[in-house]
Amino acid sequence: MLKAIGFGGGRHRGQTRSLNALDELAQIEDAMASVSHIMNDDVGAAEEHLSKGSSPFHLLGKGVVIFMRATLGFEQEVMREASETLSDAENAAYEHQRRAHRDTSAYQSPIYPPGTEYGVCLAEAQLMSAIVGVLNESLTEAIKSFYKLRKAYLTLEGIMDAEKKYLRERSSSSVNSTGSDTSSRPGSRMSGSAIAANKRITPETTTQVVPDPIREEEKEKESKSKDTEDDDDDFDFVDADEEHAEVETPQEYMGHIGVEAEKGEVVNLDTARRDTHIKSSSAPDLPTETKTKSSPPTPVEDFEKLTLSDTIQQGGDPALFGDHPVDVFIISGSNFCFGILMLIISIVPPAFATLLKIVGFKGDRERGISMLWQATKFHNIHGAMAGLVLFGYYNGITGFCDILPRTGPGSYPKDRCRVLLAEMRKRYPKSHLWLLEEARIYASDKQLEKSVDFMANSSESPLKQLEALRWFERSLNTMYLHDYAGTSAAFQKCVTMNNWSHGLYYYIAACAHVELYRHAKSSSPPNTTEADKQAALATALFAKVAPNSGKRKFMAKPGPFDVFVNRKISKWEARARDWGCPLIEAIGVSPIEEIIYFWNGYKRMRDEHLDVSLANLAWSESAHNSEVWAKEGLDEKGVLALLRAAALRSKGCTAEAKEVLRREILAHERGLFKGHLRDSWTAPCARYEMAANVWREADAEGRPEERGEMLEECRVWLEEVARWEAYDLDARIGMKITAAKSTLRRYGVEC
Repeated sequence: MLKAIGFGGGRHRGQTRSLNALDELAQIEDAMASVSHIMNDDVGAAEEHLSKGSSPFHLLGKGVVIFMRATLGFEQEVMREASETLSDAENAAYEHQRRAHRDTSAYQSPIYPPGTEYGVCLAEAQLMSAIVGVLNESLTEAIKSFYKLRKAYLTLEGIMDAEKKYLRERSSSSVNSTGSDTSSRPGSRMSGSAIAANKRITPETTTQVVPDPIREEEKEKESKSKDTEDDDDDFDFVDADEEHAEVETPQEYMGHIGVEAEKGEVVNLDTARRDTHIKSSSAPDLPTETKTKSSPPTPVEDFEKLTLSDTIQQGGDPALFGDHPVDVFIISGSNFCFGILMLIISIVPPAFATLLKIVGFKGDRERGISMLWQATKFHNIHGAMAGLVLFGYYNGITGFCDILPRTGPGSYPKDRCRVLLAEMRKRYPKSHLWLLEEARIYASDKQLEKSVDFMANSSESPLKQLEALRWFERSLNTMYLHDYAGTSAAFQKCVTMNNWSHGLYYYIAACAHVELYRHAKSSSPPNTTEADKQAALATALFAKVAPNSGKRKFMAKPGPFDVFVNRKISKWEARARDWGCPLIEAIGVSPIEEIIYFWNGYKRMRDEHLDVSLANLAWSESAHNSEVWAKEGLDEKGVLALLRAAALRSKGCTAEAKEVLRREILAHERGLFKGHLRDSWTAPCARYEMAANVWREADAEGRPEERGEMLEECRVWLEEVARWEAYDLDARIGMKITAAKSTLRRYGVEC
């Protein structure tokens, strides 16, 4: 039965004998050191060292290497290889965990049940395998992946329970002893502050929950019975508690444990420890947002005087858990795995809420981010990958959303991220991963020129998937800078770097030439030679879109952007036939501005960049396009209004933006924007833009909680969009809506 549900069986190339304590320790240390080569872009060294071992830790290391390549490049053949490798790691970890319960020669942790280290391997392999499966073309594999998330959760939950039981027992021993040291095992230590912390925790009699696959089936049944009544509206997007003013920052790992006190409340050990240790702390303060809000971006090197410990402000005393490498592996791995699991589930758009019923639990962004920050303090692969996830979240997902608090939980902790980046640059000086993240930080600060120059001057990474990602980021920022020749060249370079989105790359390159054509045509005097050249280039690139689209699927469906760009071209081709004109003349409102909108490029632009976007949009109504504009109906005028309003909002002109939306879109029946080849996305996006404008006005002075009526209006607009039927790229807008609702809930607005 266990084989049937994915815990065992299948191929297994790992070693078949059990590991004794010394062997196990050596295998963990060797595997962790070997896999760390990937963080310096040295895939060859990582694979060479890992191939020398056959333990579950080495198999997991191989899985991590191929997982990194798969998620950086989204190449199907690499993802298939990752699935196979991670399956081997799962099987090996399961077998060793099963044996460890009977093997007395294995390491016996005073904290965790026997075999917990293999439970971490199992959960980590399942988690990575699930992520790869969701990215797979097969819907069946995607559904299986949600079940794997469930299994990983149960395993990790068992580890959490073991830690809580250990802390309760240790607390009881500390309270009952008369000042004697309760730590008796080698390698374990207990500071005075930790003892003081423990005295504030009342022990309880609990039943140990062993992270054993056999026990997981029972827990899964219990959890399912509790979750069957949930519906989609119960899906939570919980903010992380990222800022703690005037709180001492520990210099070591502080854990992630909350234990129940005798009155039923949860006591986090950071609170207990803080009371006894804050006054004696000499740790430097983390720079606050208020100090740097209006200043230009500070180079990452300026933060090197701080340590990563200055950014971690939560958790229990690491002395409680000792420093044995096996225990450190478990703690760092469980922080990373549980953190990313909680975060992933919490940011899934509402459109996927039904699939999340398979998982059977809700995401918790606050808990997930807190645990990921804890994991970054470990100088191993878990710490490095936790850092990558945090950067992906802050520079990617958070940077993509609009309705977010300025400061505090849910905001972008700019300085904290820079400290983390400086630390990772020290740990892995040869890695281009952190160079890419530094470029992204510049872009998030609206320093697009600096970001592009930084990437252009960076050396080439030997990891081809990372090099492809660098070029893609560089291409996007070049587009936001309105460097159209550079945009075309950069996206065509992306075509040669991977095989994922060639249709989209060709489309954006063609759109860049459309802008160059319009500039040449409207120059004084018109440059007809240049205009003809740019028209030919644009037409040729548009012709490459369809043959290079739809080859890659997401959950058995064509990629959303593939659907979008092919519909746009079909629309223009139909107009060209009806009007009897070349394709270049049938193109409507600036298509490159549409792409910028869907990638939220306006958020990264300064006012001078936004003015160029507004000028591109104004071209459609200008004398240079008067004959075509006279033929346009509500559909194309809605596109112009939506994009213009978005650019105006980004400039802070919210009243003007709202007026454009009301007059050009909201005043018309929503059904008028629907139809064959029409841009039906403008009507729902107009509602979202209204919500974003209202939020910006409510947050104008940094005290949105004082604007209850405006927050309620924002909620009404968001609810209307959330209930909208399917439209182009609705998942992207859905992610923004999920984040926006979370922000409103933080200020007491139920939604």
